[in-house]
Amino acid sequence: MMLKKVLYTAIPLTIMVILFISSSQPYEEQDLRPTLSQYLPIETLKPLLEPIQFTYHSEKVSVETHGVEGMIEFFLRKGAHFSIYLLLIWTTFLALLQWLHKRVWKLLSIAFLITMAYAVFDEFHQSLTPNRTPYAGDVLLDGSGALTAGLAIWIFYKWKNRNPSG
Repeated sequence: MMLKKVLYTAIPLTIMVILFISSSQPYEEQDLRPTLSQYLPIETLKPLLEPIQFTYHSEKVSVETHGVEGMIEFFLRKGAHFSIYLLLIWTTFLALLQWLHKRVWKLLSIAFLITMAYAVFDEFHQSLTPNRTPYAGDVLLDGSGALTAGLAIWIFYKWKNRNPSG
């Protein structure tokens, strides 16, 4: 039983370590554009991405400003923010479930607070890394991933524990 608790706890901690290492790396070490150029049909994707343009962190994001590879990298990076924090709250919730005997909504609240505190810490940590720019919008993106998973977990538990007789 103790091994199960430790393993469940190790998973969100491992995710946090991976995030810490990732935010310690300058952008140049994480630049995906050369790899994307090598493996994706850039010219085929260009007409699909050209109509897309928006502002993020006071900067225009488009094929014109970032190139096809830059646009794809942008979506991959932002998708990673959403996904990794979705995974972090889920695994944190599962770890808390092993240790604490509380109602689901309390465990979800604790997991959400831990996840968001880590998101804020990670952006701060990124501010200490050369050529990395912390941005509160990324914390909101992290939070939306966490909130999505939190709502899915809550709905699942509500559905699982529903009273079928009425």
